[in-house]
Amino acid sequence: MTFEHLGFSSRAIHAGQEPDPTTGAVVPPIHQVSTYKQDGVGGLRGGYEYSRSANPTRTALEECIAALEGGERGFAFASGLAGEDTVLRALLAPGDHVVVPSDAYGGTYRLFNKVARPWGVEHSIATVADVESVRAAIRPQTRMVWVETPTNPLLGIADIEAIAAVAHEAGALLVVDNTFASPYLQNPIALGADVVVHSTTKYAGGHSDVVGGAVVVAPGATTRDSESVSERIAFHQNSMGAVAGPFDAWLVLRGLKTLAVRMERHCDNAEKVVAFLQGHDGVTAVHYPGLPDHPNHDVAARQMRRFGGMVAFRVKGGEDVAAKVCAETQLWILGESLGGVESLIEHPGRMTHASVAGTELEVPGDLIRLSVGIEDAEDLIADLGQALDRLT
Repeated sequence: MTFEHLGFSSRAIHAGQEPDPTTGAVVPPIHQVSTYKQDGVGGLRGGYEYSRSANPTRTALEECIAALEGGERGFAFASGLAGEDTVLRALLAPGDHVVVPSDAYGGTYRLFNKVARPWGVEHSIATVADVESVRAAIRPQTRMVWVETPTNPLLGIADIEAIAAVAHEAGALLVVDNTFASPYLQNPIALGADVVVHSTTKYAGGHSDVVGGAVVVAPGATTRDSESVSERIAFHQNSMGAVAGPFDAWLVLRGLKTLAVRMERHCDNAEKVVAFLQGHDGVTAVHYPGLPDHPNHDVAARQMRRFGGMVAFRVKGGEDVAAKVCAETQLWILGESLGGVESLIEHPGRMTHASVAGTELEVPGDLIRLSVGIEDAEDLIADLGQALDRLT
């Protein structure tokens, strides 16, 4: 059965997940196995020989997320950063150059600055909300433009279609981290991206019980040397081996089945929390793409289905007050991740983005980041209110 003509939820529930031919089970089994009996020397049964190279549960996840992103092939990894590292190793070489965002996940920038740079891959920083900033950062050696949208943690918005045109004009590939939006809210490949990356730990898994990553490649994407991007990433996934285990792949696949309904509730709750924050005297700024005065709000409205469950805001009193607010909530859990059904609060400057302190990516000390869960919005607002009323 083909799935291209089906809606998002239908693809999420069925792509890569045909009922088991032996038992009729409607949920793909967890193939907790390392080795497969071969049909003669070199005769692979169904293409399987060893679970680093391929595993049926992982295959189901890879087919599903590729269908959700509109890609020709998907790859599942042990973490988001494992997927990102594989993309860099597969598509870059010493002497190449990458444009990276001025607002990005601290772990991603650490990968570029502390791992890729010593390997010989240089980078320059651009404000991805400004297409001309990206254009100005490109060099003759640029082989890749890396974008997050919305960005982490300031919720900046990049015009994917415009940046894709700039990257392709320079002979570079565009990679988009789609973690904050999820495949439900945004599909970068349809807007011109060559590669999409996810931390499936976040919205794809959705229940804070798995760590994983995914990479999806656009149909027909090739390198400057006319090599298949999919084949390059497939080779490196197997050669480097940071693959998703079968149980982790099964958990993410389970999460994807309910992604659409969860994202609608995340967005509903986020909009109510944003409205509350805008009216609180202790809040000095609110960052959310759904606000009409957000820079590039019109771009977000054009390329996203809705505006997501991530919110950032700044408070009166500076860094110490922001850190205390994070510690004083009761329903909001102090934690570094995002995208789960439970609401999380964190201080980026001291937590997720501590690794970029002192760099061009350093975040404001008075910033708080929220991952708005699917609890009752009234309870979330009351909990934020009691902390802000007491401390700001």
